[in-house]
Amino acid sequence: MIFPATEEIRLPVTEETTAGPDEPKRLLGVFRAEWAVHPFRRPSGGRLLRAVRTHLLFAIALTGGAYFRWAAVRGYPGVLWFTGDSYFYLGRALRPDQPSPSKTLGYSFALRLLEPFHSFTLVAVVQHLMGLSIAVMIYALLRRVRLPGWLATIAALPVLYDAYTIELEHLLMSETLFVFLIFAGLTLLLWRIRGPRPWPAWWLALPAGLLLGYAVLVRSAGAPLVPAIMAVLLLPRRGWFKLRVGAWLPAIAFAAAAAVPIVAYASWFHAERGSYALTTSDGLYMWGRVAEFADCEKIKPPPAQRPLCMDPALKAEHDAPGHLIWRSDVPPRQLYASAITPENNKTLRDFALHAMIAQPGDYRQVITDGLGKAFSTHRFPYPTSSTEQLYHFPDHPHTFPGGRSWGGGGSALSDAMNYGRQFHPSRVSRPYADRMITYQRNVYMPGPVLGVLFCLPVLGIAFGRQRRAVLLTWGTAATLLLFPIASADFDYRYVVPTIPFVCLAAGLSLARGERRDDEEARPRVITRWSGSRDSRPREKDPATVP
Repeated sequence: MIFPATEEIRLPVTEETTAGPDEPKRLLGVFRAEWAVHPFRRPSGGRLLRAVRTHLLFAIALTGGAYFRWAAVRGYPGVLWFTGDSYFYLGRALRPDQPSPSKTLGYSFALRLLEPFHSFTLVAVVQHLMGLSIAVMIYALLRRVRLPGWLATIAALPVLYDAYTIELEHLLMSETLFVFLIFAGLTLLLWRIRGPRPWPAWWLALPAGLLLGYAVLVRSAGAPLVPAIMAVLLLPRRGWFKLRVGAWLPAIAFAAAAAVPIVAYASWFHAERGSYALTTSDGLYMWGRVAEFADCEKIKPPPAQRPLCMDPALKAEHDAPGHLIWRSDVPPRQLYASAITPENNKTLRDFALHAMIAQPGDYRQVITDGLGKAFSTHRFPYPTSSTEQLYHFPDHPHTFPGGRSWGGGGSALSDAMNYGRQFHPSRVSRPYADRMITYQRNVYMPGPVLGVLFCLPVLGIAFGRQRRAVLLTWGTAATLLLFPIASADFDYRYVVPTIPFVCLAAGLSLARGERRDDEEARPRVITRWSGSRDSRPREKDPATVP
């Protein structure tokens, strides 16, 4: 039905129009007029066809990403294993009776939920679905800021096709769940990015805070994200230093919700181990970070901390901090029966902070070296060649160590057999495994490209139309990359999780301009022409409903 005029459709509020037998006819007329000016709202096959045509390119890309994940599941039935950490998470999933002083147990809780199915393949499939969901969220958010479909698809390609991302999803490790929870939280915070008030409503900030809070329990390295995101939420749409009262409620709701799982876990930790904390191992990691350059003559630590300085012979070995802290001949292992008691943890942390403050140049240099490895064209065998090899699809089954308990009970192999109810928890099936090995040699995110993606959002923060959204996503990526390097050591599994966030930030940097506040706030009217946003109603008498 086509209307040649552009007159506005209004119903005069009179006794005749507010009540009476003609009211159903008038309502029907309003619905007919609404359908006439918004034909895409009609339930028809044309709408479905138009949606398929609009998102066809991304659907093809998503199918390709799903295929390579399916090939990984076929080539490696069950999961891939990371020596040490995988055993720990699985052991704690089977025996979650008390918190661990070394790692938070958020990932173990998730494994516990899937334990009744007794299937490592299910664990891998769930994690691969999380990876695909992250790509879908990237695409959806970029389309909401009017980025063309082909450009939004390109932004999601690294998440869909990076071989190291797919391999990390197949590992029995916490990174995939960690990234998924953070990304889902950011998606909620950014969902109203095109609205008249682009900051999130408090009812969206609440679940976002819960997701971020639980992400901290999956990996404690996510703790700095909570105050950082809260600070960004307090920034107004225009201007950087003037706080707007309307932005306080979402920020407070986010912080309060994020605190719920963190405080609950810290209370449980206190009840079992006597201190309010998530772990008591951060001091050991921080000591490892500064051990190579810490000089007691420059630090001048208290007498009780002076033995923590390494002797020149150990320093000369240039062992990576990620490997150094596990050696039995380093000072924390020699001085303390356990380096992760609350008292010893505090001593190690204080020593590391003194070294960072007294030797800022050396500390800055080790951080710069870590960032250089992340953006290098060369992939380094770091922290050790055996550790770096665990990030590659293997050509043989994993060998489990025997005789050692990793989760307060059985050995790694017995725990794996208990959880999966099978005698061979690690298998390699050809030819699919060979295909994934070849694929990983050729398809991955090069370090220099990742560096460019990190630089592009900086321009978006300075000159873009979605400055706060870019700052939120780019800041998340930068924190996830920088914080582990600054507090522990560089590791490639800390680089891969930054890819989705930096891709989204780069896409948001290219977003089109936002609509003006007054334009968004203007009530939408139904006209007799097309109902488009830019059509102006004539200043004439109200038209009657057809």
